[in-house]
Amino acid sequence: MRKILVYDGSFDGFLTAIFDVYDEKLTDVTIQPKHRSTQNFFDTSSEVVTDEKKAHRVWEGISKACSKTGKTNIYRAFLSELDGIEDTLFHFIKRSLAERVDVAKDYGDAEILRISKVVKMVGREKHRMDAFVRFRQTKDGLYFATVSPDFNVLPLLIKHFKTRYADQQWIIYDLKRDYGIYYNLQEVTTMVLENSDAFRSNSKNGSFFTEEERAFESLWKNYFKSTNIVSRKNTKLHLQHVPKRYWKYLSEKSPV
Repeated sequence: MRKILVYDGSFDGFLTAIFDVYDEKLTDVTIQPKHRSTQNFFDTSSEVVTDEKKAHRVWEGISKACSKTGKTNIYRAFLSELDGIEDTLFHFIKRSLAERVDVAKDYGDAEILRISKVVKMVGREKHRMDAFVRFRQTKDGLYFATVSPDFNVLPLLIKHFKTRYADQQWIIYDLKRDYGIYYNLQEVTTMVLENSDAFRSNSKNGSFFTEEERAFESLWKNYFKSTNIVSRKNTKLHLQHVPKRYWKYLSEKSPV
């Protein structure tokens, strides 16, 4: 009978689930986040209580068994939130702990090959967020940006934006996952807004943003329109560089 370990969706929760697998000596097991958990009539399930100490012990064991690349791949693939990624990662971790060699590039293993492909997908999304995030200044002096990435890449954006905008307070908010990262000039913390819809980039409610910000957006749109050479328009090439799903982040793509 298969046992399903249901965790809270956090990375520490996932590592705690792995601890429980070894602690309870489970063999036929699958790990699922609570919001995507499914089971059939013959399955049994139990809820994993996230434990930072257990998670730390597992990560320490992984650190000893895996290369730096292997550890990075585990974390980035986890952030993909793809169905079944937990079991794929558990396979990778189980092999690493058992064999005590770097298996990150053993692409003859279908599960490890999948991780490699997923990590590249997450990396591409991270780099596009680095490029396409657009801040707007609020009336209280914060710079605010909204995103809706395919993967949970906010944790991967911290280093880039903390370095690039070290002298400004900013928030990048993930509307799809309803949480954000906030930089207060000293550190970056996670936060949740009570009414995130009011801050959508395409919101008609501009009461949160300065008059200067709205004037600048209008000026930029007009500049972009005036410099556009219609006869040299190459939509196919443009879409290769800026896929349409990222247009919502760009001021020049929204109506004047």
